[in-house]
Amino acid sequence: MKIIIVGCGNVGATLAQQLSNEGHDITVVDSNEKLVGGISDAFDVLGVVGNGASLNIQREAGVDNTDLLIAVTGSDELNLLCCLIAKKAGGCHTIARVSNPVYSKEIGFIKEELGLSMIINPQMAAAREIGRLLKYPSALKVDSFVKSRVELVVYKIPENSPLCNVQLKDMDRTIHCNVLIPVVERGEQVIIPDGNFELKAGDEITIVAPAENTIEFFKRIGVPAAVTKDIMMIGGGITSIYLAKQLIAMGVKVKIVERDPVRCEELTEMLPKALIICGDATEKELLIEEGIRNVGAFAAMTNFDEENIMLALFAKSISKAKLITKVHRIAYDEIIDSLGIGSVIYPKYITSESIIKYVRAMRNTIGSNIETLYRLNDNRVEVLEFHIRKDSPVAGIPLRELKLKKNMIIGCITHKGQVEMPNGDSVIDVDDMVILITTTTGLHDISDALK
Repeated sequence: MKIIIVGCGNVGATLAQQLSNEGHDITVVDSNEKLVGGISDAFDVLGVVGNGASLNIQREAGVDNTDLLIAVTGSDELNLLCCLIAKKAGGCHTIARVSNPVYSKEIGFIKEELGLSMIINPQMAAAREIGRLLKYPSALKVDSFVKSRVELVVYKIPENSPLCNVQLKDMDRTIHCNVLIPVVERGEQVIIPDGNFELKAGDEITIVAPAENTIEFFKRIGVPAAVTKDIMMIGGGITSIYLAKQLIAMGVKVKIVERDPVRCEELTEMLPKALIICGDATEKELLIEEGIRNVGAFAAMTNFDEENIMLALFAKSISKAKLITKVHRIAYDEIIDSLGIGSVIYPKYITSESIIKYVRAMRNTIGSNIETLYRLNDNRVEVLEFHIRKDSPVAGIPLRELKLKKNMIIGCITHKGQVEMPNGDSVIDVDDMVILITTTTGLHDISDALK
């Protein structure tokens, strides 16, 4: 497809790279010539320098024959205007990034009235992901599929875990819980394991199962599986506001530490049920005084990556809290991941994943379509949810007879609302929802998984 991306910041650059790698015809637009040139050279895409809300600039970028325009500048209003002009001028699909909480209750109205295909709020999306993580305090990552009936949870096996030295084929007999482990990350390796694979301490495993099975799994291996009772959040930004509202509604006690007195007053008005502490969180005495040693969860969410990492390391050294660390830049992601600072949240990845999920659904028109897409293990693994349509080559065939390509596995099948953890005798029917896990990226249809 031909796609125009307006805005060459972190999200725009990530989208340009990933969509270009998947074979789309990409044009980037930004008023900053240096940013446009950098992305054009790095990812071999076309670049146009100028205001993305200008009709002339959009026409120079080829809006007249574009399938999709994505506006991800730092201005909500500019993004909406870009989409409105593109819709009128080119009749294409449009996606706008809208961050301001003022618009959060008006998203449906704005989307309908402006004819937008999608509105993505990065801060709200990040807050929702953190909320899912807090549901399982021991998890590194949590995603949901099939309208939240199936969950995907990433967990790191500690020393002396009941999972250590267990072969996957013996899991059901050893743990007495029906879950699937389709992905294991061991050191630099990402593995789609078979039944003979033996789990070791330090492995990062991906668990796929209905929610009730996942909760039972954690209970059986002696790991807490209840929502945290309280949280200390550092930084009173937009993401913190969305997260606080979500957690307060769940009955979680929320404490926010913010150094700006004016912002503290605003937070007190917006979040009357939260405890707002005005102070510098880099002063460890303040955190100790406010109870960091005994808090259930700790989220470092300032606008400074280095400060977030430092705070998370301090929290790790002094408490057993569930750690959440927000990071904007990913140049040192491998080093960051090795620090053991809990769940690292990359807002731009969350935003780009949501948009790419929509793009893939647009592109796929044959057999079955992609309903949901998640990327794991530094984008080396994809988890895709397919809706099986009539004449799909996988329909009506037992899984043991399906000739899947290497490094692919069926995670679960949902038939008429009932979730099935598959075995060799399972059969995929028309209208089923199927989750496929693979290290082969760039699939567009479930038929692509067949040899």
